[in-house]
Amino acid sequence: MGGCCALPCPEDNTSFCCQQIQCAGSARFDTQLLEHAEISGVEYQQGTLAGYEVREFLLEKWGRRCAYCGAANTPLQVEHIVPRARGGSDRISNLALACEPCNIKKGTQTAAEFGHPDIQAQSRRPLKDAAAVNTTRWALYGRLAATGLPVEVGTGGRTKYNRTRLGLEKVHWHDAACVGASTPEVLDTRGVRPLHIIATGHGNRQMAGLNKYGFPIRHRQRKKRHFGFQTGDIVRSVVVKGKYVGTHVGRVAIRAKPSFKLNGIDVPATTCTALHRADGYAYPRRPDANEPTPGLAAR
Repeated sequence: MGGCCALPCPEDNTSFCCQQIQCAGSARFDTQLLEHAEISGVEYQQGTLAGYEVREFLLEKWGRRCAYCGAANTPLQVEHIVPRARGGSDRISNLALACEPCNIKKGTQTAAEFGHPDIQAQSRRPLKDAAAVNTTRWALYGRLAATGLPVEVGTGGRTKYNRTRLGLEKVHWHDAACVGASTPEVLDTRGVRPLHIIATGHGNRQMAGLNKYGFPIRHRQRKKRHFGFQTGDIVRSVVVKGKYVGTHVGRVAIRAKPSFKLNGIDVPATTCTALHRADGYAYPRRPDANEPTPGLAAR
């Protein structure tokens, strides 16, 4: 669905600041604009942004496959079901996707003459699934608007248009920064290290480890917390003597005995201080996200 609620502060790449506007992708494409009689013709489709909306619609409509041969994972071209040379219009209901060989072979034939009379009927069917998903997205928009903060929404087509215009690669945090009409003409991503939130879960419910034959070979305790810690907690351990003297920070793997595994070494449980309790998520930063993106200026 996309969203842009927080980005790293330019002054401090290790902290985050909330933006004044909550942004969310409300739809994959603008179904109302595409289907409205007054703007579904050539006037609407001549716009650059509109072209992205049309392509997103057609990709969803035809399942990202050639409408004629069903080829997938191949470059697809926007094609007129009834060719313009035969009086066909530029309305969205007269457009389909075709691979290059099918598009060339079809030429100035209609879809029916090309052996696919069902294409015209299929192009006129509404996207019921997309409408249902878009309804859910608008419900999310209502929840965001209820917070009282300014909320902006945009389609997936607009997000793709903004990202392409700014020359950004296809990654989630770039999409989040390109949602909506307020996306600036220039966007500086140099030095930005996005925080990725990954759902890791809380372990599993399996109470016994099995060998390759399916027989139990070890059993787990029902107790997940020992000495005030559980596996997955982020801790700081200050070791003052022994082989691993120093300060160590990371996620801990606990044991029933007072010695935990931290960053591949054993540390006493008494030296650990909790920094963040395990919540089922990991928060890594992309190591390569600090590389400058060419062609961008300050936001």
